[in-house]
Amino acid sequence: MPALTDTFTLSNGVTIPKIGFGTWQIPDGPETYDSVRAALDAGYRHIDTARAYGNEASVRRAVRDSGIDRDEIFITTKCPAEVKDADGARHALERSLALLDLGRIDLYLIHAPWPWNAQGSDHRAGNIEVWKVFEEAYESGSTRAIGVSNFVVADLESLIDATDVVPHANQIRWFVGNTQPETTAYSKEHDILVEGYSPLATGRLLDNPDIKGIAEKYGKSVAQVSIRYLLQKDILPLPKSTTPSRIVENADVDFELSADDVAALDALDAGE
Repeated sequence: MPALTDTFTLSNGVTIPKIGFGTWQIPDGPETYDSVRAALDAGYRHIDTARAYGNEASVRRAVRDSGIDRDEIFITTKCPAEVKDADGARHALERSLALLDLGRIDLYLIHAPWPWNAQGSDHRAGNIEVWKVFEEAYESGSTRAIGVSNFVVADLESLIDATDVVPHANQIRWFVGNTQPETTAYSKEHDILVEGYSPLATGRLLDNPDIKGIAEKYGKSVAQVSIRYLLQKDILPLPKSTTPSRIVENADVDFELSADDVAALDALDAGE
């Protein structure tokens, strides 16, 4: 499926497969192992995990056992959101490198601008401190690219103004009806790739009658139309499933939505 072999190019020239397989909320052990193996067997070459998910070791086993050359697989992981100092950032990176044990990390992200239990609180100084450790890791080759997650414009501005490397990616919640227009526009202006997690709104879109109507025209599922919409907006989708048939279906998106249908999906947006 070409959608799985197509790539975006980050601002530093590193290529990243256009569809990633997300592992958020998949428990460590057999569930993560089996779903990542199913994704790799289906042709996915981009796996997204995080220290907070607790499943990096299972991702490692699945990648190793797949028999696929490590250089063909793009691995993203994330520094925990509560880490906001240099020592914590160094420790978190070492822990992820050890648990994944797959050589360098392809993309390393700050998981959020604030700890999850204090959403919206100001940790800009801490993010700058952490980012400087990220820059060291990038310079040393521990990671091929660095980025952020859940950052809005103000978070990005404060980081970019105080550091040397502009984030290569910003992974945000992005789906039909919730496209974060300001953050998306700012990211694109600064050549920051936008990755969209929860492209199906954690399943909430699957019963949407408007998307169903469009999907029927193409003989596709609501999930496929929802994922295709991201690709046509140059957003990298990170669909997640533990069901092998759905894992395959989510990547079978080599069709083109018409301009009218894209506009109809745009019209569902509730804005930021």
